[in-house]
Parts: sequence; structure tokens; C-alpha cells
Amino acid sequence: MRYSGEPAYVLHARAYRETSVLVEVLTPHHGRLGLLARGVRGPKKHALKAALAPGQYIRFDAEQRGELARLIQAEALDSGISLAGERLLAAFYQNELTLRLAPRFDAQPELFVSFGRTRALLSAGAPIAWTLRRFERDLLDALGLAPDWAHDALGAFIENTMHYRFDFERGFVPRAADKYSADDGLVISGEALVALASDAQPDTHTSNAIRRLMRALILHQLGGKGLKSWDMLAELRQIQSS
Repeated sequence: MRYSGEPAYVLHARAYRETSVLVEVLTPHHGRLGLLARGVRGPKKHALKAALAPGQYIRFDAEQRGELARLIQAEALDSGISLAGERLLAAFYQNELTLRLAPRFDAQPELFVSFGRTRALLSAGAPIAWTLRRFERDLLDALGLAPDWAHDALGAFIENTMHYRFDFERGFVPRAADKYSADDGLVISGEALVALASDAQPDTHTSNAIRRLMRALILHQLGGKGLKSWDMLAELRQIQSS
């Protein structure tokens, strides 16, 4: 199979042998693809090497051969994004999460659009936490891994005034707001779920509740194995608070 003029976001790149690079990209028409870029680390390939840096938006030609596609050519479609600190880690997290969860050879046009929107928002200075929560929601939705954000386990609409215990098999089980304890597991307010479902930015307390829910959902899909970016962000915040 040949790819011609395929747009993509670069998720990851690593050196391979003396002059080649293995690249993982997200495309709208073919999902996640692995590319073998030969001769990229040569002295006259600076532009191509820069285009294949993680976070870049590119257009490429390639020929599929087995698990990997042989890259024929690639060019950057924009000047990339310049981030630092928590925003850089947020972009790294976006890439790592997509790399770990998005399957190969499975078209994901909605995820591709969400990825580009999140990339732009992080660069434009949008609130990091809410931007990432929205991306997590969109990614889980696109991959068919999300619970029903708008309905509880009984099929009723989520209510602002209620609290819900999340069950991986059943979804959001309604609980009386004054009748749960820490022993009930993951409990989240209806207010938080309504904010997530309606794409309405919540306050800090509610945002933190959504983060805990998303962390549990993602960790479940990863088989209990966490992400490097989680550890890096925790280390950065520890340094900032010391």
C-alpha cells in the first residue's frame, strides 16, 4: 500500500541503526502508523529530521511493507509549536497517551481533529488541565473506550445534584450525595459529569475530580501500567513547590 500526501502528527521518533529513524505518526485516514525513515541522520537531511520531530504536523509519502511503512518523503506543514515547562509536558503527555492507546491501521478522523485542536490550544495558552481533560474524553470516545458521560447505569440522565460511583462494568451508579464514603471507590459528582458531557469548563475542585476519573479510566485501559509523563509532571510539580 502506498500513502501519498498523507497528513499526520508526529507522536514519537527514535534513532535506528546508524542513520535511520523510527517514527510513529497519527493520521486521519489510517490511524497510527509506524514509519521507517532511512538516511535521515545524514549531514544533508536537517530539514527532514526537523520535520519528523515529535509534535510536528507533516505531510508524507510512504510505502507500506509489513508492520512499518518505508518513508519516501515528508515535509512540515507548519512551523511547529514552541512550549516549555508544564505545557511541554502536556504535549508530551498528549503524544504518549495517543501512542499507547490508538491502534495501528484504524482510521481515526475525529481523534485526529481533536489532537490538532489540543495542540493548538496548548500553544495558544489555554488552561492546561481542562484542555487535557477534553482531549482524554475525546480520545476515549473516538476509540470506543468511554462510558456514557450523560447517563447513569440505569439509563437516566446524569443530574447535577447527584453523586455517582463509577463501575467499570456498569458505568455511573447513582448514589445519594450524603450516603457514600471513601470505601465506595471512585465517586464523582453529577456536576463534574455534566461539565464533561457538555464541554463546560468546571471550577478547580470539579476539574480535579474529573482528572481522577480520567486517570482511573486510562490506567484501566493501559492494564495498570502508567505513563512516563505522569511521573515527569509529578516531579516537576515537586520541584516547583520545594
